[in-house]
Amino acid sequence: MSTSPPDRPDPAVLAARRQELRAAYLLPAGDRPASSARGLHHTALVSSDVEQTIRFYQELLEFPLTELIENRDYPGSSHFFFDIGHGNLLAFFDFPGLEVGPYAEVLGGLHHVAISVDPDRWSHLVEKLAAAGVEHVVHSEVSVYFRDPDGARLELIADPLGEMYGHHVL
Repeated sequence: MSTSPPDRPDPAVLAARRQELRAAYLLPAGDRPASSARGLHHTALVSSDVEQTIRFYQELLEFPLTELIENRDYPGSSHFFFDIGHGNLLAFFDFPGLEVGPYAEVLGGLHHVAISVDPDRWSHLVEKLAAAGVEHVVHSEVSVYFRDPDGARLELIADPLGEMYGHHVL
């Protein structure tokens, strides 16, 4: 008797498909061409309240606000940026007067943003999340998952860039 919910595919079939994809597309590290990209310039999320977002990301998570400008695509809207290290930015838009609705995980949408932090900073930030009453879940003693004020799921991970739970992914 299967323990999988009736609407879900068989995990063995999914694992076999992953293996097929790995065999077809995943080249050994020494055989991979260099990426055409230089890095992630920024990821842009939507904010319902600019000041609330600034307080959460700058004061709680300690990601410095680096710029706050008008969004060129929607007059009156703000486009603002936080430094998340290594020249990478986390950006936000607000859309005053436009009903964008609540955060939702949808096909093609955001599942979560994982941000690498130094292990000492990770412990400090987990303590700050707890002190601020932010619901969070610690996983494998190196990851903490939580949501921002608008519901976007975030992960702070203490593993080095290019590693995940001791496994090299880059």
